[in-house]
Amino acid sequence: MAKKPKRDPEREERITMEVVVDCYDRHERAMGWYYYLEDRLQFPFAATCVTQRAGSPLRVKDKVEVLGMPPEEECECEVFVTIRWDRPEGLAVPLAQLKPIAATKAQTKETVADWHYWRSMGYEY
Repeated sequence: MAKKPKRDPEREERITMEVVVDCYDRHERAMGWYYYLEDRLQFPFAATCVTQRAGSPLRVKDKVEVLGMPPEEECECEVFVTIRWDRPEGLAVPLAQLKPIAATKAQTKETVADWHYWRSMGYEY
């Protein structure tokens, strides 16, 4: 398991005030994250797979194009994003697997980093 990062007060404040504010249960936190990500991620963007996951066909260093968010019910337990795949509807993969490439817009990189931070701190819905 990866080492827990140093607490980031600015990121904690943003997550508290923009993502999970007024969220009182697991479902509300899941939807808070879903709508925060849907609103702030600027699609499409290119990303690299940074970790392998059972159930996902991606391998470390695979490059993908992130097209959008799947329906909200797909993100009730974990955040998924839709990538270009060999089917027209794409494929939903865990956002935790992906890191935007350097050329990605700053807001998108920050937003993905917020999700990665949340997970690495051990926070849960």
